[in-house]
Amino acid sequence: MASRSNFFLYGYLFLVLAATASSSTLSPSFYDRVCPNALQTIKRVVEDAVSRERRMGASLLRLHFHDCFVNGCDASILLDPSPTIDSEKNAIPNANSARGFEVIDQIKYEVDKACGGAVVSCADILAVAARDSVVALGGPTWKVQLGRRDSTTASRIAAETDLPSPFADLPVLINGFKKQGLDEKDLVVLSGAHTLGFSQCGAFKKRIYNETNIDPYFAQKRRATCPPDGGNTNLAPLDPTPARFDIAYFTNLRKKRGLLHSDQELFNGGSTDELVNIYSYNPRAFWKDFANSMIKMGNIKTLTGNQGQVRLNCKMVNW
Repeated sequence: MASRSNFFLYGYLFLVLAATASSSTLSPSFYDRVCPNALQTIKRVVEDAVSRERRMGASLLRLHFHDCFVNGCDASILLDPSPTIDSEKNAIPNANSARGFEVIDQIKYEVDKACGGAVVSCADILAVAARDSVVALGGPTWKVQLGRRDSTTASRIAAETDLPSPFADLPVLINGFKKQGLDEKDLVVLSGAHTLGFSQCGAFKKRIYNETNIDPYFAQKRRATCPPDGGNTNLAPLDPTPARFDIAYFTNLRKKRGLLHSDQELFNGGSTDELVNIYSYNPRAFWKDFANSMIKMGNIKTLTGNQGQVRLNCKMVNW
């Protein structure tokens, strides 16, 4: 009997060739013929993970974001350190905070089993898992463009350079998104992903103790679990409903209750104030624009056709 590794290797050699050799563009129907059960399998694993821990939805969404902003949506964030890989997992924005890798590994195993081999790329798994996480937490859906290939490299330095900092001012945020081909609207609407999840105390400590454009009651409440010395890994919700995809993030900004400095910069007398106003009372507009911006972000510097590879194991290159 063939071993599991040989089984997936054969799948890689034969099935993935049929899936990718003739296509160099992304399409929602990319896997319809070669693995019609792929998307349903991803959805099942994501829903199970989110039902066990609601916070996981935000973590999976963040993985896709942190992947795309570093040399494109190519699953480079999933690569473990090796003699040839300077892992992005060790970058300051990801170390001890990026999570959900074990869920991606489980998805990869289940999808490869459903497809009869390594047909679906880890990069596509990240993109679909992000969408399914948003839906599982009450948010909008969208047709994920598919056909990405996986990188054979990673860059810790690029992760530390290109991922938006929680301490960044508005001009820096705008320029950082512009570098990725994203505009101010994308900046505001994708920042709205902070309607989900938590942040570590070290990322907002300076704001709650030193800044003035913050609601005093809110600052005092956050100080209770984020002391001036120590406690840097203590968690606080990014908005009052961290397990529900809603517009509370934007209403919070209007009340000067943005948790991160970079959050409050979106509503601080600058060019993005009006967008925050719109989304704070129009959930339909937020949902629609969020879906569109996620599709746009998912197209950043993708590898397609014969570029890159479809990894057998999301943590390492094939050979």
